[in-house]
Amino acid sequence: MAGNTFGSLFRVSTFGESHGEALGGIIDGCPAGVELNIEKVQYELNRRRPGQSSIVTQRNEIDRVNFLSGIFNKKTTGTPIGFVIYNKDHKSDDYKHIKNVYRPSHSDFTYEKKYGIRDYRGGGRSSARETICRVVAGSIAKQIIKDIKIIAYVSSVGNISLDKSYKNLNLSEKIIESNSIRCPDLHYAKKMISEIEKIKSKGDTIGGIITCVIKNVPVGIGEPVFSKLHAELSKAMLSINAVKGFEYGSGFYGTKLTGSQHNDLFEQNEKTKTNLSGGIQGGISNGMDIYFRIALKPVATIMQEQKTIDKNGNIVYMKGRGRHDPCVLPRAVPIVESMVALVLLDYFMYNKLSKYSSIIK
Repeated sequence: MAGNTFGSLFRVSTFGESHGEALGGIIDGCPAGVELNIEKVQYELNRRRPGQSSIVTQRNEIDRVNFLSGIFNKKTTGTPIGFVIYNKDHKSDDYKHIKNVYRPSHSDFTYEKKYGIRDYRGGGRSSARETICRVVAGSIAKQIIKDIKIIAYVSSVGNISLDKSYKNLNLSEKIIESNSIRCPDLHYAKKMISEIEKIKSKGDTIGGIITCVIKNVPVGIGEPVFSKLHAELSKAMLSINAVKGFEYGSGFYGTKLTGSQHNDLFEQNEKTKTNLSGGIQGGISNGMDIYFRIALKPVATIMQEQKTIDKNGNIVYMKGRGRHDPCVLPRAVPIVESMVALVLLDYFMYNKLSKYSSIIK
């Protein structure tokens, strides 16, 4: 299987399965001499971990990261950083009933047809549990580019949408982390949580939208023609399980405007009066806030009987068992932030320009 490495100069390769012994990775290309706060890494993992509220899976994993190499006296040595996170609460028996059955809208069918074998226990390598490794790498990247502020939050669950500009919201960590759905508007947070609980009680799942805002990115980040900043951000987001769409700046709304309405006019301070470009022009950052939205589908495993096929092509009926997220949105927030950090750090290292040296600590 190829495709297990992300990044160019700051690279992370991940391994492990949802119900295997452990998950882990190798971070290669990390600058030497970076002072790391391991508790900050663990904090990000705690934001992603299962069992943290009633609206996520109740799988009870501590998700404690163990660093094996590349760090000495709390500083990076410049050598590969190896890490591992052991699975403690996997219940593989919950998946025996799908050993020879393909779950609708899952990777079961495609994995078996491509590789001739699949790990049916929790989806194996296709499980979103793999994203735990991205959060480890991303949290380290965050500490290196600490002048850059990356804020993701849930802006929609099903038909409940927080139709406010991020500029009109309190995006403080305290507010976003104060509720289990990670929405900065507490009124809408309550409505979203209630909707998820209602859907969960029916044995069903629901999707939604995550908005991300990136502040303090200097002018000049991004490499035309095939490595545009928004293209790399899109690739990073679409690599996350359940993500079905990506738009930045005005996105699809911009198609309804004329050029005179859509153009971001310059002011004397080299800033623009509006920011429909989403902080990126020609694939390069322009110094304005970068913002984008991603759409996440409902989780495929539901606790309702569904029609499907088995390995022999026979029509059968199956129903999900075990512990699953009724909505992935709240746990996906730290994953989104981590992937953004990985993209940006890779760009900063690639540019190697003196004016960015203060950003890479």
